Amino acid sequence: MTATATGTAVEHAVLDRTWSSRPGIVGWLTAVNHKQIGLRFVVTAFGFMLVGGVLAGLIRLQLIVPRAEVLGPEAYNQVFTMHGTIMMFLFAVPMLEGLGMYFVPLMIGARDLPFPRLNAFGYWLYLGGGLILMWSFVTGSVPDGGWFAYPTLTGPEFSPDRGLDFWLLGVTMLEVSGIVGALELVVVILRHRAPGMTLSRMPIFVWSILLQGGMILLAFPAIIAASLMLEIERKFGVPFYDPTGEGNPLLWQHLFWIFGHPEVYIMLIPATGVVSAVVQTFARRPLVAYPLVVAALTAIAILSFGLWVHHMFAVGIPMLALALFSVASMLIAIPSGVQVFSWLATIWTGRVRWSTPMLFVAGFIVIFVAGGITGVMVASAPFDWQVHDSFFVVAHFHYVLFGGVVFPIFAALHYWFPKWTGRVPGEALGKASFWIMFVGFNVAFFPQHFLGFLGMPRRVYTYDPGLGWEGHNLASSLGTGVLTLGILVFMVNLAVSASRGRIAGPNPWSADTLEWAAASPPPSYNFGELPVVGAREPLWAPGVDLDERTRAVTTALRAPTAPGAREQLATTVVDAQIVEVTRLAGPSIWPLLTAAAVTVAMVGVLVDAWTLAVLAGLGVVVGLVAWLAPRSPA
Repeated sequence: MTATATGTAVEHAVLDRTWSSRPGIVGWLTAVNHKQIGLRFVVTAFGFMLVGGVLAGLIRLQLIVPRAEVLGPEAYNQVFTMHGTIMMFLFAVPMLEGLGMYFVPLMIGARDLPFPRLNAFGYWLYLGGGLILMWSFVTGSVPDGGWFAYPTLTGPEFSPDRGLDFWLLGVTMLEVSGIVGALELVVVILRHRAPGMTLSRMPIFVWSILLQGGMILLAFPAIIAASLMLEIERKFGVPFYDPTGEGNPLLWQHLFWIFGHPEVYIMLIPATGVVSAVVQTFARRPLVAYPLVVAALTAIAILSFGLWVHHMFAVGIPMLALALFSVASMLIAIPSGVQVFSWLATIWTGRVRWSTPMLFVAGFIVIFVAGGITGVMVASAPFDWQVHDSFFVVAHFHYVLFGGVVFPIFAALHYWFPKWTGRVPGEALGKASFWIMFVGFNVAFFPQHFLGFLGMPRRVYTYDPGLGWEGHNLASSLGTGVLTLGILVFMVNLAVSASRGRIAGPNPWSADTLEWAAASPPPSYNFGELPVVGAREPLWAPGVDLDERTRAVTTALRAPTAPGAREQLATTVVDAQIVEVTRLAGPSIWPLLTAAAVTVAMVGVLVDAWTLAVLAGLGVVVGLVAWLAPRSPA
């Protein structure tokens, strides 16, 4: 594979002027480049994770001993609600979408996402939704109905304050932002891959982001519809869920879990894509059974939409339906196992370097398998009836989502840190952070299985002594402290390495995918001359030169056909043959202003200021018109 021809200094200067953001604060506010927006998602999501971690610490402080008084019952409900909401809606999916936004165009040889301004709008919408949720702490009307917000407890009768309105409106904005990001990523993967990068040559991480995007497009509208109906019920009394008005609270559960169970795999699938990338790089060999891994990811994505009643085994659904959903819940373990065996075979047959990202992946495999075993257990309806709403479910949930998602995310942050900063993170602190986190996690969450067996319900703010729960709760709380220490060590390592780490160069890990062919950090235009892919592992394959047609097109792209035009190849879906050269939009303030108008409209609805909401809605229309108005490329 020919990586990127250097071109001339003049050509690079032209490309840099064309693709760079404007200088100063104006440039920061109007930026649309995929790397800037992706990195903003990553940093913002990490910040929200820290807030969610503080709330988790408060939960464990309250439960560390019987009858503790760190939090009262109302505060405890608010804290566990916001902890779950932040981790599920503000951290995991935005973090993984941000990684995809930054690295997928680099991995597939593109220069940007296809709708750059829409991508920027998605970020500002995400930030606006997050700020609405965080503002609830300032007002004192904090959501307290759990991250699942079940009616009728979240209806106007039992939750009359504005806490649930903060939740419903903020989550709606977050889900729209997720749909925007998914649309961008699906289109760029299907239509803007480098020439020669057929579907069978795409990196597994790119496959995982493609499947995540498709799942988001199918799953997120359900929670948006559910949230809007509950908000309409709360504001106008339309009884969608209120049984006294012939509504049905189970409608919420069906809509929520039609979103909520695919949501688990919307997080897990790209996380396993990270694992495949790291395993392949540090085992120093191609991934074993690549076609089977792609098939397994696809099977997981499809099956995940048939599992939602897995969460509703205790609501009185007919036994035949329970049996069908139970079988589907167990069936999904098969493609998950295919991936695990592929990773183990790759490690077994490779020459492994046990660097920090590989350690986080190894820890993930151990924890993910343990979480998968308990997942098969709760897939059995009779067993689920025994542990339903107990701490066993809390333990399972965290083994699958913290161990199965957060550990791969930390592997990704360490693995791609050189590409972001141009410096390699320190190995000593990196390995120390892994071992502290691994020990802390298991000490924190493994005892919770036994708490479930001993009958401790989830979501209780205190408990009496003498029930046999004291030792397990103490261990769990101490483990949370150790886990927190590991995260702090990880953060210190990255902070120090950003200025003092050794210079990375383009490919410090000797990896195989195209992002490592670009400089570290990559230039604004990613590649001086767009690559042509001739193998599944392009940086490990013998050179494949550009054909005459591609050379002519990419030469034109090195020096734009019109001054200031941002140009990118469009290719066919299956075999990535060149179709045309497309032009992309440049920096604009209107995505920010439009998202701000949406946020103000939501605030107007929140506080019943309907005039403000209508005026802000008109502002959204004005923003969209100005955003889409024709203008020169510059």
